[in-house]
Amino acid sequence: MIIYKIDIMEALKEKGYTSYRLRQDKIFGEATMTKFRRKEYINFDNLNLLCELLDCQPGDIIEYVKENQ
Repeated sequence: MIIYKIDIMEALKEKGYTSYRLRQDKIFGEATMTKFRRKEYINFDNLNLLCELLDCQPGDIIEYVKENQ
């Protein structure tokens, strides 16, 4: 299972990207920001943009955790 290692909205806020700015500058739509808040899956394009904005690698944002069987 893929999980988020960080609070994406908080990390964006620390870099100066408020919810208002993300919407106003059309960086992410409301649906995508809702996925961030709910820790739902996002597409690779959004993951790529997050890495660019946060200046990090995908592994800094998400990780694979083996599910108990």
